Amino acid sequence: MKAEPEKAHVAVQLKHGKPLIGCRFDPTGRYVFASGEDETIRRWDLTGAGSEPVTFAGHDGWAFALAVTPNGRTLLTGGTDGRIIWWPATAAGREAPTGKTRETPQPIRVLDAHQGWVRSLAVDPEGSLLASCGNDGKVRVWSLVEGRMLLDLPGHDKPVLRVAFTPGGKGLVSADLLGLVIHWDLPPGKEARRLDAAKLHIYERNQGVDYGGVRDLSFSHDGAFLACSGLINASNPLGAVSNPAVVVFDWKTGLLKVLQRPQGEIKGVAWGVRFHPLGFLIFATGGTSGGFLWFSRPDQATEFFKLVLPNTARDLDLHPDGLRLATAHHDGILRISSMTPK
Repeated sequence: MKAEPEKAHVAVQLKHGKPLIGCRFDPTGRYVFASGEDETIRRWDLTGAGSEPVTFAGHDGWAFALAVTPNGRTLLTGGTDGRIIWWPATAAGREAPTGKTRETPQPIRVLDAHQGWVRSLAVDPEGSLLASCGNDGKVRVWSLVEGRMLLDLPGHDKPVLRVAFTPGGKGLVSADLLGLVIHWDLPPGKEARRLDAAKLHIYERNQGVDYGGVRDLSFSHDGAFLACSGLINASNPLGAVSNPAVVVFDWKTGLLKVLQRPQGEIKGVAWGVRFHPLGFLIFATGGTSGGFLWFSRPDQATEFFKLVLPNTARDLDLHPDGLRLATAHHDGILRISSMTPK
């Protein structure tokens, strides 16, 4: 079945209870994970095999970063406590012998990885490397099997908000609060070049704050483009007044191709962005104008379709089948939208 963006609709709503922060599908497509402001991560089985979500509890703070290994066996989470936790992704949550409490999966490994918030995690296509970044301005590469740090990459002076491996896994991209995007060669972990996404950043002199930055990264499947999501026109950062936007780069040249923003005066931030295998872009926004899914072409400045969501969206992921989208929402509901006829 082929994805039809114009047919997109919310198909499933999964209740977490507390405001959600992030969401990820596992590579097999069976499970979807979401982290919440109650410091837990929930997993739902999309096959319908179990109606109750399984809870992963281990962070002393919110889990901003979620990643799943290519084989689907390990869930990795990074939190505001500076820790990265390895979990058995497919572990069963079962009733304790008393029948009164539900047992939760136990961590495989807990790593003190950053000073302050861990913002993003990424696993290379071979499942051997884990990249992390955080508010301490650090970008680090770890052995996924051993939990040993392999590289500590310099270059950022502000919090690093996102990391992603390049197609093929031979490089790494990190992006920070100022909109600086650094391309690293792996190995040996040397800086290859810098891309400028500063359009997504503002320094507000009266309030004395840096605001915006690159909130998410996505490569096109053919490796031709890199999309960075965030915001522009932040007239009142502390009041969360801004417009969502996506910067698209030509990856070969590193030059800006287009700055995308929704039509109309939509207020908010583009929190998540994904390239679809068919070549179009999807980005999720949330803010004072509510929540939306936007569908655009990488060479166009505005969307060709939008879906209004019931609540502000804070993260986005694309299902391996290319038909479904997960969005994490402030109202504590994980929504699964389908790009197929109802």
